[in-house]
Amino acid sequence: MAVIRHHVGKRLSETAVYNGTVYLAGQIAEDADQDITGQTREVLGHIDRLLEEVNSDKSHLLSVQIYISDMVHFAGMNAVWDEWVAQGATPPRATVEAKLANPKCLVEIVVVAAQRD
Repeated sequence: MAVIRHHVGKRLSETAVYNGTVYLAGQIAEDADQDITGQTREVLGHIDRLLEEVNSDKSHLLSVQIYISDMVHFAGMNAVWDEWVAQGATPPRATVEAKLANPKCLVEIVVVAAQRD
């Protein structure tokens, strides 16, 4: 079975699909001047768009890793997450504090999902 990649760049592909499983690269906000709620909303919007492109959606999340630059942002990120996540289909999730590559980025989210039938 072939690996299908989308938005292939020099360093990474935004998505890879193999055997019905979708792997997304870490998603960050393009507008890093926003606060944690704005950045989280933007990142979740990127995730929605990328999943839709490969016949998936947030109700098919298999696992999520969330990296935030400082745990002081945890509550703000969670407030946006709670509005967005599909209730009844909440995925296994880890949230860790991490030094992100761009110091202006407050959150980065990595997703694995299943494709829709």
